[in-house]
Amino acid sequence: MNDITLTDAVFGAPSRRSMLKAGGFIALGFSLLGPEAFAQQQGNANLQGDLKQWPKISSWLRINADQTVTLLVGKVELGQGILTAVSQLCADELDIDIKRLKLISGDTALVPDEGVTAGSFSMPNCGTAVRQVSAEARALLLSLAAKSLGTEAATLKVADGKVTAPDGKSVTYWDLVKGQELEVQASGTAAMKPASERRYIGKPFGRVDIPAKVTGTAIYVHDYRPAGMVHGRVVRPPAARAKLAAIDAAAVESMPGVIKVVRDGSFLGVVARREEQALAAASKLSQVVKWDVETGGPTSETIYDWLLATPSKDTVIKDQKRSGGPAPAATVEQTYKRPYQMHGTIGPSTAVATYDAAGSLLIQTHSQSVFETGTAIAKMLGLEPSKVRCQHMQGSGCYGHNGADDVAADAALLARAVPGTPVRVQWSRRDEHKWEPYGSAMLLKVKADVDADGNILDWTYDLWSTSHGVRPSGQAGNMLAAGYLEKPFERPVPVNGGPPNYAADRNAIALYEFPGQKVTTHFITQMPVRASSTRGLGAYANVFAIESSIDELAARAKADPVEYRLRYLKDQRGRDVLTKAAEAFGWSKWEKKAGHGRGIAFARYKNLAAFTAIAMEVSVDPSDGSIKVLRATIANDSGEIVNPDGIANQLEGGLIQSLSWSLKEAVKFDGEGIRSSDWEAYPILTFEEVPHVDIVHIDRPNAPFLGTGEASQGPTAAALANAIFDACGVRFRDLPFTPDRIKAGLPA
Repeated sequence: MNDITLTDAVFGAPSRRSMLKAGGFIALGFSLLGPEAFAQQQGNANLQGDLKQWPKISSWLRINADQTVTLLVGKVELGQGILTAVSQLCADELDIDIKRLKLISGDTALVPDEGVTAGSFSMPNCGTAVRQVSAEARALLLSLAAKSLGTEAATLKVADGKVTAPDGKSVTYWDLVKGQELEVQASGTAAMKPASERRYIGKPFGRVDIPAKVTGTAIYVHDYRPAGMVHGRVVRPPAARAKLAAIDAAAVESMPGVIKVVRDGSFLGVVARREEQALAAASKLSQVVKWDVETGGPTSETIYDWLLATPSKDTVIKDQKRSGGPAPAATVEQTYKRPYQMHGTIGPSTAVATYDAAGSLLIQTHSQSVFETGTAIAKMLGLEPSKVRCQHMQGSGCYGHNGADDVAADAALLARAVPGTPVRVQWSRRDEHKWEPYGSAMLLKVKADVDADGNILDWTYDLWSTSHGVRPSGQAGNMLAAGYLEKPFERPVPVNGGPPNYAADRNAIALYEFPGQKVTTHFITQMPVRASSTRGLGAYANVFAIESSIDELAARAKADPVEYRLRYLKDQRGRDVLTKAAEAFGWSKWEKKAGHGRGIAFARYKNLAAFTAIAMEVSVDPSDGSIKVLRATIANDSGEIVNPDGIANQLEGGLIQSLSWSLKEAVKFDGEGIRSSDWEAYPILTFEEVPHVDIVHIDRPNAPFLGTGEASQGPTAAALANAIFDACGVRFRDLPFTPDRIKAGLPA
């Protein structure tokens, strides 16, 4: 494994002031560009990705006195491998050995604000920026070297930061940078290195964060133990709609190690010197508190009726009317359902917060939205946003808006009660399961008018969903704790994301070219249970419904599922991944066996990111309804490939997560609250259930980077559904495909 320093805002990451005082950087300054400088760059169409917002080279790069280079990025590592990919880009374009590279990511005091790490935007926005700014820095350094060596820049050669002239004279990057040389704006005109001169781009490279994880180094926020740290726990109400009616905390305040019982309205917590003391105190608090609880509302069994009956905001997002052609010979209608589903984060959400005497707050967090979460917490506490600094530290899994932001707010509230002391808050498993924002339940209806040969004439798609996006977004009301304070913050009315990315309706517009297509979003702002962003947002359910329907129509037309899709799929890159997946799977040579089935599905994530097709083989045991996924083949086009291993990890990981959703996962709830409070009540896929997966990469050198992290979830669910149908002859349209559901649906 290649060694690379991963600062990533971990344990005691420096401030701007301390870095300058220590002389660790060669006087490049830390002036990140603000709105005025950004406005000056609006006309520079040459800048790419997030470099448009942060065009100053020194916002991204530092040339250090110890002959290293520091790369600063606003995107954070979630297990998706982004820090590895940007390291490869930077090292190649800057022409240094990757071992010289240091990384700082997600520290709101140091790095450019690149927004939320989500939506498969890291490579398109951050990766392109890092590549371009590194090329810009290299061009600038070569210009400085040419002056120093008395020659033309075009004659110079660079190897690992050493610049050599034709006469053998040389100078290093570290000799050249003496002051403010990189304190300039990028032009957007620097040439990228040709493929023949690259060492890292396009080649497998081990993830930079893996060695620490394999060796048990304290890289997770869960492992962080600053000097003087104490522990906090929050006591939750029995249901979301509850108010604290009465409490007698005297017995808790006298318990061993208890520092303080903290109450602010219906927000209740405890701070203690040791974790077990905080746990014991929280347990005792839960016994001496009384709540007024409001019950009622839909249940996990009635949620789909509720979605249809509740007033919605209806938006037609595509309305293409068919021109001419035959009258329909038949109309086929289907309904599909997705339940509320969890992130299922293996390690409960954790944060450490320190509130100092000057009224400033430092938070170590595994949030995907460090800047927006910091702003929301500042508003919750009545602080200026500049008073709150968030440092990203890695967590144990999320891919969406899980409890990371809310536990950061919990830690901030408890830290305010004990100024000058770092307070660590870790949710319990019960907290994580019951209080994280879930992926929304959805109901999807497809109506297809077909001709006598089964060809699609008109395609009508309707979806009903609550919100897929209540991230902090700088608003205190979106923080869980803020709604329970003495002066509660009102929860903002959720909004649905619009084009081109969409949210509930992400991937609801089929990429197929049907003669007529109408797509309507029925967006519901009420929330019977709290829901927000899970991996892919609405794309998972929408692709499942669309690709299942296409398969049903192919079967009705007695057409091969691959051939039937190709009738309507005109995008050549889409056709390529579909045919490559089929070929690599052995689609045309596959032989039917009793109880076995094959399925295939395709999507381009958000209709603008990676193209992905998945073929899958399953077996179905009719005696108990159990499904075994035997193997899967993924073909993918993510544009130019920086790290094929990274892309493969994302695709395979997404497939595994989607199989878990599709085979097992559904949040159970009733009028009194969430019932899925542990792994027994909410099972996930086990290691022995993970199938063999083959990956086929389609590389597009010099093409734009396309986001990959959420590309395989939708096609996985659909390929699974289609394979189950092929295996048993029964079409299942309600997720998840549990053994009980399958057995009940099979003929007696």
